[in-house]
Amino acid sequence: MKPGWSVQALASLAEVFTDGDWIESKDQSDRGIRLVQTGNIGEGVFKDRESKARYIDEETFDRLRCSEIVPGDCLISRLPDPVGRACLIPETGQKMITAVDCSIVRFKSGLMSPEFFVYFSQSQEYLSAVSQACTGTTRSRISRSNLGQIAVPLPPLDEQRRIVTLLDEAFEGLARARENAEANLQNARELFTGTIHAEFAWIASAPKRKVGDVAVHALGKMLDKNKNKGTPRLYLRNLNVRWFNVDTSDLLEMRITDTEVERYTVKKGDLLICEGGYPGRCAIWNDGDEMFFQKALHRVRFEHSVHGRLLMYFLFMADQNGTLREHFSGAGIQHFTGQALAKFEMPFPSEAVAMGVISKIEAMQQRSLELESMLQQKLRDLDDLRQSLLQKAFAGGLT
Repeated sequence: MKPGWSVQALASLAEVFTDGDWIESKDQSDRGIRLVQTGNIGEGVFKDRESKARYIDEETFDRLRCSEIVPGDCLISRLPDPVGRACLIPETGQKMITAVDCSIVRFKSGLMSPEFFVYFSQSQEYLSAVSQACTGTTRSRISRSNLGQIAVPLPPLDEQRRIVTLLDEAFEGLARARENAEANLQNARELFTGTIHAEFAWIASAPKRKVGDVAVHALGKMLDKNKNKGTPRLYLRNLNVRWFNVDTSDLLEMRITDTEVERYTVKKGDLLICEGGYPGRCAIWNDGDEMFFQKALHRVRFEHSVHGRLLMYFLFMADQNGTLREHFSGAGIQHFTGQALAKFEMPFPSEAVAMGVISKIEAMQQRSLELESMLQQKLRDLDDLRQSLLQKAFAGGLT
């Protein structure tokens, strides 16, 4: 700890430290006094989310004896994610209150800079301390009492203000760098999707064929622990099938008899399509190991596997442009049924033409993945630098 600094419990730094108000749905209205909720509290920033705003009227405000929050107040979310994130209330021109899962902190003006605390609330030191003080098995939360005991570094007020100025400047530069990296990341992804659209536009004159006329497709085995017999075998479910790849890190087993093996086996080159969950999402099984599949998946097998790869990218394009959902059934949970898949039309060029299209798409996919990996690493580096600056700041090492 730097000489001249101390550490105090959060509650001792505040002249007001209380929770928001318990506002039930029946108490809310379309206009009036703004109800700030946990979703409005970002990590260091206030998220306006005006389109989702909730209100109460003046009569309800008086009846429930609500606590008004004012610009400059600090709100701390006692719910994830993450627990303990904080922001300052900006000037909005609206009268506001907050929900019960938000703690209101009005700092003692001569003791603590609100901006200093909000920066501290983004540090790993603070977030770890909050996490350790949380309770709850299904949903983590922190009580106001425990939150009030969180230790906060307390430099002299002039030092707090100096640190805030330095962090403002540094974080402004980091924000610009992150914005540029995220824009480049989006551009890298658009290179790939743009190539898919261009290649399918190029073969637009190719004959169209229904999947059921050019491929053999089937749903996997129904999972029924009480009825299934045979040997426990690893199988794929729709959670394992991502766009363009199959995740085998979390496989389950079901019983399959020897007579069912051929019917429910996935072979190298087969296309697996989600029937439900994320209907239409698909990937090629490129592994030679024995694998089986559940009823939530379609297995599609073409004479030439290149047409399976072509269908995979065609389905992705249809998902991106919104036309794929026209083939789904179900008002709530939607499904891409076997009947709908059989009728689904795809471009069906010759094997040689299809291979040329796939080669161009997959070359761009590889380039896009390499760019994405590089940019994701840059974003991680920026996050690490951000935490390094915060660590230095609250250890007294920021000069």
